[in-house]
Amino acid sequence: MTQEVSINELHARLCLHATPQIGPQRFQLLLNYFSSAEAALAAPALVWQQLGLPEQCKHLSQSKEVLQKAEAALSWAEHPLHHLILHDSADYPALLSETHAAPAVLFVEGNTKALAMPQLAIVGSRNANPTNKQTAYHFAKTLAAAGCAITSGLASGIDTAAHQGALKADGCTLAVVGTGLWHTYPKSNHALREQIAYSNGALVSEFCLDASPVAANFPKRNRIISGLSLGVLVVEASLASGSLITARYAAEQNRDVFAIPGSIHYPGSKGCHQLLRDGAILVECVQDILSAWQHWLSPPIQSQETALTETEPCALLALLQGKPMNNDELAQQLQLGMPNVLQQLTELELDGKIYTKAGLWHYLPENLS
Repeated sequence: MTQEVSINELHARLCLHATPQIGPQRFQLLLNYFSSAEAALAAPALVWQQLGLPEQCKHLSQSKEVLQKAEAALSWAEHPLHHLILHDSADYPALLSETHAAPAVLFVEGNTKALAMPQLAIVGSRNANPTNKQTAYHFAKTLAAAGCAITSGLASGIDTAAHQGALKADGCTLAVVGTGLWHTYPKSNHALREQIAYSNGALVSEFCLDASPVAANFPKRNRIISGLSLGVLVVEASLASGSLITARYAAEQNRDVFAIPGSIHYPGSKGCHQLLRDGAILVECVQDILSAWQHWLSPPIQSQETALTETEPCALLALLQGKPMNNDELAQQLQLGMPNVLQQLTELELDGKIYTKAGLWHYLPENLS
């Protein structure tokens, strides 16, 4: 647990944070006026109303549901990998603290030091084409090897590829999620989530632990993705993509906005092209970002790992040629740790050799790939 206030003040802040209709700005208003959350909760409801808060807010702040959420957060934070980081804490990420409506409380699972690393957000479509997923993977892998933390939203598609690329380089990646940390969304990324938390990365949320996936929460989390980062790279996006929301936040926060162009005939390129028209930095290769950020990053170290090749099919691929299997079955058959298995699966999927369906990995014959 990260704590720089008394346990009573921390409990009071968690109550304010969990109170419906109290967002970051109202939270800060109460803290500024009363000097502490404890004093705010002890004040008469009339004073809250005079500050412009809805009449029911004060009552809700002391409801059974809010108290339970606060107590659950305190219990959760007893785990060594679980942290509650307050806006005025020394551990609170400096870049994020400068942004408009910065979260009053961050729930962090994993390595809090990752929050202070130079970060690039890599975002894009959930239904990205294989080529763009491979691009996100290799950009993340190269930049992570150069000392850049890769930040994304744990969504399927581009986000997943970016997280996996950073992990493949033994680099750092942060997943900013739109749910409470009791949930994993999408559920298919549960193993990836565990890998991030236990590999020097971090999961980050501003939402109470029990917050389920709600559509309105995902645009909110996008301001945190950009706020933590020095810049945002959009790999693929339609004109309606949430990635454009992240890019807009980045521009408002004076962060770099990078975009990769694509075919004029592909709808997933239109969002990137719109960003380029609006002044985003054109990116054609990873060196474009390495050159722009050379004062923050080191040249990537060439990996000595053995690549998967056509002439040396891996044991994992051989198993899938026999029958479809899930992650656990593959790990058991190969007698490998789950992170190693996931990395191999990622490479094979990006190379078009396998695909996943209904929780099982399937071999994709060469003439169908």
